Amino acid sequence: MTSDVSSSPVAVVTGGARGIGLAIGRWFLAHGHRVALLDIDAPTLDHAAAQLAGTDRVLALHCDVADPARVQAAVDAIAARFGRIDALVNNAGVAVFKTIGETSFAEWRHVLSTNLDGAFLCSQACVPVMRRSGGGSIVNIASISGLRASTLRVAYGTSKAAIIHLTKQQAVELGTMGIRANAIAPGPVETEMAKLVHSVAIRTDYFDAIPLNRYGTTEEIAEAAGFLCSDAAAFINGQVLAVDGGFDAAGVGLPTLRRNAAAPR
Repeated sequence: MTSDVSSSPVAVVTGGARGIGLAIGRWFLAHGHRVALLDIDAPTLDHAAAQLAGTDRVLALHCDVADPARVQAAVDAIAARFGRIDALVNNAGVAVFKTIGETSFAEWRHVLSTNLDGAFLCSQACVPVMRRSGGGSIVNIASISGLRASTLRVAYGTSKAAIIHLTKQQAVELGTMGIRANAIAPGPVETEMAKLVHSVAIRTDYFDAIPLNRYGTTEEIAEAAGFLCSDAAAFINGQVLAVDGGFDAAGVGLPTLRRNAAAPR
């Protein structure tokens, strides 16, 4: 490894084996970072890492972000391999799509432990390494479901709302150490998970409520995360950026507006 590469910044991305996390990892690699990808799905993670160009700049670590010991071991391995951490993107997440009455306590805890505890534990483990190299940036991947309620998302939406407040706590406390914290609240994104769980009816509901009339792409979320971790966002701290095609801004009436616009005049 050349001295130039060995001194390049380091980004840690959880849930990095697929979808949004992998797209974020690719963004960092394309912008000169070394990247550590963490994921609980070891086979998919290993396959993803093998496909990335310049694998000497990629460290793939099998890790359950809800397990404090495994998180600390992963961060220790990153520090030993790369010597620094400049950016952390807490992307790992799971969802259960059930009503309040049908959601078991075990399912509730599974979602909260992965989505919320995982972001807390990874941040707590990475901050001391960030401080040694002068600071850094944390981006927590929340969701539009953390800003507005949707059906069948009691555990998921609650976990994402909590992540948004965790972000503000981090921004206030860690900002004094030169570490910024911001959150991204994606709207619906074209991922393999979305294809599996979003029925035709749900997709129609989303299209009816999104002014841009489409789902987002993983690359669009990655661009937002990369921006928030970059020097271009050096004075942005404690903010929630909805990357949602206008979904959070919209009230009722979009389908009617579209029909009227399409009607002959």
